[in-house]
Amino acid sequence: MRLLHSLNQKYRFCSFCERGMMDTVYISHGSPMMAIDESIPARKFLKTWQQIFKERPKAILIISGHWDTKEPTVNVVNRNETIYDFYGFPKSMYKLKYTPPGAPLLAKRVKELLMENGFKSVHEDKKRGVDHGAWVPLMLMYPEADIPVCQLSVQTDRDGTYHYNLGKALAPLREEGILIMGSGATTHNLGTMQPSGSPVPSWALQFDTWLKNALLEGRYEDVNHYDSRAPYGKMAHPSPDHFYPLHVAMGAAGENAKAKLVHHSWDHGTLSYASYQFTAPK
Repeated sequence: MRLLHSLNQKYRFCSFCERGMMDTVYISHGSPMMAIDESIPARKFLKTWQQIFKERPKAILIISGHWDTKEPTVNVVNRNETIYDFYGFPKSMYKLKYTPPGAPLLAKRVKELLMENGFKSVHEDKKRGVDHGAWVPLMLMYPEADIPVCQLSVQTDRDGTYHYNLGKALAPLREEGILIMGSGATTHNLGTMQPSGSPVPSWALQFDTWLKNALLEGRYEDVNHYDSRAPYGKMAHPSPDHFYPLHVAMGAAGENAKAKLVHHSWDHGTLSYASYQFTAPK
């Protein structure tokens, strides 16, 4: 009971509650090269993040497509170490450091909310830091690395509805000054990537356009069942790991939330960097 009281005091009764609820976001983080390659348009977008989203979050809960576990897991650490979960990139990539504070109380709060909403088993990882699906976009968005960060895993053996409900369980965090951020890729079929500047193939464009229309029209149930309702759903996402973070951000905003396309660009022909903001009705 003392722990829950502490969590309530730290997160529920914060200054953000007076200013209204936080929006949720889904970022296409694309290639790790975005950390150093200034030619990638999405890099420029993320570097202007604080000019666009002026409200500073109390902490960030990030759901990355690069952390897949059997059951929901949060990292409970005091300081996030940089995870280099990629290979074959320039040596300078492995010298980059992004070590924001951990958010152990937020991690406990996430676990509490999930278990209260029917997720019976939620695990704590007391060693894991931030993978590149988290630190690459965050180092551009918040380069000072002074905002506490907690990661939550996805479960690729489950479906979109499961992850939407995962997000719904986390909705109260929006009232507590927490930025809920999904990080993945709107299209993610690495086997189809082409040299930079290549034209976008029809299948990628059709899926990306379908998704944009579905989100902007509030057809979230269709997005939950994208694998059967979207054109080329399986082609765009042979594995759903980079897509499920969208469902979490979408669910956390609520079924009546309005989606907004905040950035759109392509790279390597088939890699969409479409990113979305979800705003709940006032």
